Amino acid sequence: MAIELSDELIELERAAWVEVQEHRLTVPTAAAVQAAITAHAEATGTSRYEVEAAPKRAVRHPEE
Repeated sequence: MAIELSDELIELERAAWVEVQEHRLTVPTAAAVQAAITAHAEATGTSRYEVEAAPKRAVRHPEE
């Protein structure tokens, strides 16, 4: 089952991924992503771990 992600969550993950690749991930960026993941998981009743993996796949492996 595919998890439907908000544009905001994808953009937060994309920003974090850029920072990771540039070796400059900041605490505020990471915290914003985690807060959005937690909120989405709670709102949809989905496992936070599944929600955390979904935007990573979407941003890091868009061809899948």
